[in-house]
Amino acid sequence: MDIYLKLFEVLFPVFFVVGIGYYLGKKNPKLDTTFITNFGGNIGSPAIIIYSVTTTGLTFDIFKLYFYYYFLAILGFSIIGIIFLYFMKKDILMELPPFILPNTGNMGLPICLFAYGSQGLGVAGAISSLIILLHFTLGVFLASKKFNFNIILKSPNFYAIIISVMFLYYDVSMPNFVVNTTMLLTYAAIFLILMSLGIALTRIKVFSFNKALISSFARVIIGPVVGFLVIKIFNLNGYAAGVLLIQCSMPSAVLTYLVGSMYSPKKIVDNIASMIVVSTILSSATVPIIVFIALKYFF
Repeated sequence: MDIYLKLFEVLFPVFFVVGIGYYLGKKNPKLDTTFITNFGGNIGSPAIIIYSVTTTGLTFDIFKLYFYYYFLAILGFSIIGIIFLYFMKKDILMELPPFILPNTGNMGLPICLFAYGSQGLGVAGAISSLIILLHFTLGVFLASKKFNFNIILKSPNFYAIIISVMFLYYDVSMPNFVVNTTMLLTYAAIFLILMSLGIALTRIKVFSFNKALISSFARVIIGPVVGFLVIKIFNLNGYAAGVLLIQCSMPSAVLTYLVGSMYSPKKIVDNIASMIVVSTILSSATVPIIVFIALKYFF
């Protein structure tokens, strides 16, 4: 009974806040979310990286290992995505990002926080920093079929990752004023980003539902299988393994739609949008199962 109560405590706040965003988006279709987008991308996300990586007891060795483990999981996602896209006769490069870049930030971070506390947030932050970095490197390259180094240099998240890793590597404590500031910004960002996810679900339309359903199956069903294989191969255990499994089960990231909108043709963007919506809806059924398994066997 205790594990079911814990599961409810973990998932209810996340889906409740997403529900608030969905309600607001339906009530006011013209609701301007520019502030949330700018805040999340330029202030919130960097703050989350710094706070989760440097203030939660995460060590450089754990950061390095789970950065590496999740990178291997992404290679697995890539192979699955390429296979699915090949048989569905889609653009393998431009439509690969939603397969390989899960929503480890918007959904993954708060779920891991509620499931495993600050330690879980630290490992989830290490994983999320990898995904954020890939959004503005590999994600842009796949969406545009060309690499733009300037995008990385202009990204506050890139510098937040560098700063955080340096503090971990040299085992230096973050100043209290930075800890307090990033803590406030982190919790504000988590709320606003979750709410914006709900709003986004009211605006992104589904095109070709059947193909989107097949693609989403690869993301939310096979994704956790890949994560479980990584856990078994490296004999991982404890809360960090649970975080890895949860992060592998997340639906496609909304940011893949935003990046695609800037660099890819409309038909490709429509397909990406469809996969985001359908995978997010499916995750409402699959994520509770994965979190239950994580809490039961990796604690």
